[in-house]
Amino acid sequence: MQTTDIKTQVHGIRRQPNMKIGFLSLPLTGHLNSMTALARKLQSRGHQVVFFGVPDTEPVIRAADLQFVPFCENEYPPGSIDKNWGAVANLRGLDVVRYTVRELMPGLVRAGVEHLPGRIAETGVNALVIDSVYLLLEIVPIHLHLPYVQIWSVLHFDFSGSTPLTLYNWRHETSAEAIARNVAGLQIFGELREPMVPIAHAYAERNGVDVDWSNPDATVSQLAVITQTPKEFDLPIPDLPPQFYYAGPFHDNEGREPVPFCWEKLTGKPLIYASMGTLLTGHGDVYRTILRAVGKFPEMQVVLALGRNVDPKDLGPIPANTIIVRIAPQIELLKRAALCITHAGQNTALEALAQGVPMVAIPIGYDQPGVAARIAYHGVGEFVELGDLTAQRLSELIAKVTSNPSYRVKARWFQKVLRESRGLDVAADIIERVFGAPQLHHSTRVREGQNFRGRFLRSVDVNHLVDGRQVH
Repeated sequence: MQTTDIKTQVHGIRRQPNMKIGFLSLPLTGHLNSMTALARKLQSRGHQVVFFGVPDTEPVIRAADLQFVPFCENEYPPGSIDKNWGAVANLRGLDVVRYTVRELMPGLVRAGVEHLPGRIAETGVNALVIDSVYLLLEIVPIHLHLPYVQIWSVLHFDFSGSTPLTLYNWRHETSAEAIARNVAGLQIFGELREPMVPIAHAYAERNGVDVDWSNPDATVSQLAVITQTPKEFDLPIPDLPPQFYYAGPFHDNEGREPVPFCWEKLTGKPLIYASMGTLLTGHGDVYRTILRAVGKFPEMQVVLALGRNVDPKDLGPIPANTIIVRIAPQIELLKRAALCITHAGQNTALEALAQGVPMVAIPIGYDQPGVAARIAYHGVGEFVELGDLTAQRLSELIAKVTSNPSYRVKARWFQKVLRESRGLDVAADIIERVFGAPQLHHSTRVREGQNFRGRFLRSVDVNHLVDGRQVH
């Protein structure tokens, strides 16, 4: 099935009745918002949905009106996620990614392989939808012979080398030098995968699962790998695996915990909504720079969502045109916004485009450089690298994007595209179709794979790290 054909082929299919589908997401706001929206969509079609999560995810999952089943309660008691992930708040660039995969992800995967099989047995789940970034936890459904699909809530990785990996903000170019740079950049995937391999390998050995660990495709779903990125917002990738599907944003504007806001303070002036997300929010210098920049636009009003890691008292003078809050009702504010200043998180970028709002991006880490590159590539905004960020530079970009109507025009074109993409319906259609198809025998799947990554990555020897250490 070609990715470009899915929107015309999935509609009108016969839905599979009485499915009991388990969901598993990283315990982080951006991932949970998109995964719970997809779970709600499948539940609305009559399927039973069970959402597995550590205790800290319970309020988000229950607010989405989904069945919550806890696991890893001893390893991750209430409050542990904020405590553990708070360590990344002040990191940036590849340091954020490396800390996450070395210090945070192995514990989640280790606890997952220990407890998830029992929870699956207790609930009677017969298929799984797994966050793609939950690296190698798919070894559990492989062992249990359960069909599973993988979801990219964040910007997906392009393993072809046609475009830069999303961890980099390199410009998209098609020269031989640029392709060689992109391919060399893929070597970091071995480094990201390496801390989880011994955990998954040990689980497979204990349970008699035969996996070719030298093959980076070995555990990738053969059924479907779905990204909420619309094809129109991606960079051009000429050669995609057959089980890779573009869908569109997983937003339903419902099912989230209510966020109070002082709506009476809005004056009706053109609104700038600014947020640096929920994780990398310890950079007080970034917030101070934003405040100095937006203070130069008294004709506009600003709402700055600060997050939990910076004390407003440490920010210095607050411009008269600015409202500061810890958290904000983001979608509701974007509906009123003329501009979004963003960290270029995938969900925020897609939510801004869904409202036709152009952006000025300040990417810090994770997939944000790749999202920022796409914002600029498609003309829906501009971005400034963290090392080049000054109040003067940021104010220039604010003026450029708000004064040039082409950014708003292109953002509104994307608004129309996203409305018509029906991302949740497309993803749900794919899931229903592939879960209803005959499944391959497990041993064939893990030994042969579908060349999702291997056909592209073997040329860069992804099973070796950049510092020369071997991954086994």
